[in-house]
Amino acid sequence: QVQLVESGGGSVQSGGSLRLSCAAYGYSYSAYYMGWFRMAPGKELEGVAAIESDGSTSYADSVKGRFTISQDNAKNTLYLQMNSLKPEDTAIYYCAASWIRITNILDPSNYGHWGQGTQVTVSS
Repeated sequence: QVQLVESGGGSVQSGGSLRLSCAAYGYSYSAYYMGWFRMAPGKELEGVAAIESDGSTSYADSVKGRFTISQDNAKNTLYLQMNSLKPEDTAIYYCAASWIRITNILDPSNYGHWGQGTQVTVSS
């Protein structure tokens, strides 16, 4: 049973930084893709950043240059470093994983395993 557990959310002021972590348990081989997604109040779930098993990364245009996705395979942990945070980054952030081949790695509908989410609040 795959489990994804996020941590690291919190409240920061605009311009601040946070690092989210996602610890993964219960699988015998690495996922093809892992990603971070977010749901802001009144908005749909959207892809923020994703990483493939070969280390390739993709980012939403809204976070390029500010967020960095990375993974530590030895610790089975996914990270999202968020810098220069803006109030519009306020959302619940989820990590997700996929063990099947997908084409659009920022599309949340392509992921079958999800964490419980962690709240990020950015005040102006």
